[in-house]
Amino acid sequence: MLVLGAVIFILYASIASMWVAQSKRKPYISAENFVALLLLYFTMMLGFGLIYAWMQINGYNVFTRNIEEETNRFGHILLDGLYLSATTLLSVGYGDIVPVGIGKWIAVVEALLGYIMPATFITRFVIDGNKK
Repeated sequence: MLVLGAVIFILYASIASMWVAQSKRKPYISAENFVALLLLYFTMMLGFGLIYAWMQINGYNVFTRNIEEETNRFGHILLDGLYLSATTLLSVGYGDIVPVGIGKWIAVVEALLGYIMPATFITRFVIDGNKK
């Protein structure tokens, strides 16, 4: 339970960091901004992937595999959770791993965040650029 709390806190801190003004931000899109966006996506993907895997390992059925080989080994569940997270966050959704039960609502939240994150990033960039 402590791990789940830590993961949720890190996700919150990463998302909240988009709203904190940084005094040295440049008025154009830079490699620094691009890397910051990539790191934010990676953090969210990893965080939600760990949430899916943790819940699946602890007996909550949050995703199902539409693949013939079924395995419940830790490594496979972790990779499947990360894969589900990546395909949900990036709006790909191949359908080979599908959220079920409470996993559907977690996926909705993740997809919504993945959809609005670029808009938030651009809005922050414009607001910070107008302040200078």
